Amino acid sequence: MSGLDLDTLAPSVAWTGDRIEIIDQTRLPDEFEIIELVSVDAVVDAICRLAVRGAPAIGACGALGIVIGLDERHPEDLPAARSALDELVEVIGSARPTAVNLRWAVERVRDAALEGDTADRLRRMALDEALRIIAEDKDACSRIGEAGRAELTGMTNIMTHCNTGRLATAGWGTALGVIYAKAAAGEPVRVLASETRPLLQGARLTIWELEDAGIDVTLMPDSADAAAMSVGKVDAVIVGADRIAANGDTANKIGTFSHAVNARYAGIPFYVAASLSTFDTAIASGDEITIELRSDDELTAWRGIPTAPAGASVWNPAFDITPAGLITAIFTEVGVLHPPFDVSIPAAVEHAER
Repeated sequence: MSGLDLDTLAPSVAWTGDRIEIIDQTRLPDEFEIIELVSVDAVVDAICRLAVRGAPAIGACGALGIVIGLDERHPEDLPAARSALDELVEVIGSARPTAVNLRWAVERVRDAALEGDTADRLRRMALDEALRIIAEDKDACSRIGEAGRAELTGMTNIMTHCNTGRLATAGWGTALGVIYAKAAAGEPVRVLASETRPLLQGARLTIWELEDAGIDVTLMPDSADAAAMSVGKVDAVIVGADRIAANGDTANKIGTFSHAVNARYAGIPFYVAASLSTFDTAIASGDEITIELRSDDELTAWRGIPTAPAGASVWNPAFDITPAGLITAIFTEVGVLHPPFDVSIPAAVEHAER
């Protein structure tokens, strides 16, 4: 693991000069395919159908999507370019409502681009800012990994949920970034990954990614977490986040809340790993987070094969909210945040903005 170089591996999102390249995560683990996105419609489709997924990766894709949109529209002058920017922010920024990184990234690109005094300079500044967002996420992932590694000294058996590694970010990842940091430091680490129903991001993506990196990983059903904790298979749980409120309430992939409840009952620490771009201090609590509802088809069929009776009533939330009171600490690029989160989170955000 110490010889693993991230730069030798295909990134989840990349800019190739005039288009976006992404790893199509819907095809893993059966096929490893890189697809090109050359239109706004393609960018929105990739985000909506989870070809690109993970809050930081979605943000990176959306940021570059603004540039794709400007190229696609070819605004003739500065007023037309500024109008196109506003339109693109709404079209791309609304592709998925729960992950705060997407809206944050496209608005950041727009705000930077508005400093351009011609249509060409506006486009150039949009691209520069999008690439800056990607570079910052790589750095944040490294810092998150080291912060988590130090906190988890002596802990070997780590449970995780969904996928939070290099497929979900521009760098090593958030929760999996901690795993990579431990392995790179020569510390023993074993990962227990839940399958993550209904789209199996844990089974399809986390298992593939960690095996690809040579890290010891075992797959389990989502519903086996309490049993695993009760027999000593888990030292700590680490998950990522799609949005974190000012009080620490955390939106993450559906099933996260259950893992947190079971960890509390078992007396096992439950950690969240996220970059500061995932924090939304404009909302006081998780009650204000919109939870995306996914298609019924994700539960009633799998790859075209029916798994439920036709016409079955379905409730398919993509995320749930883990209350701050169940979270032991949050790993960020500026260090480890401890409760009370309504104090430590604003302080961290303010420090980063200086």
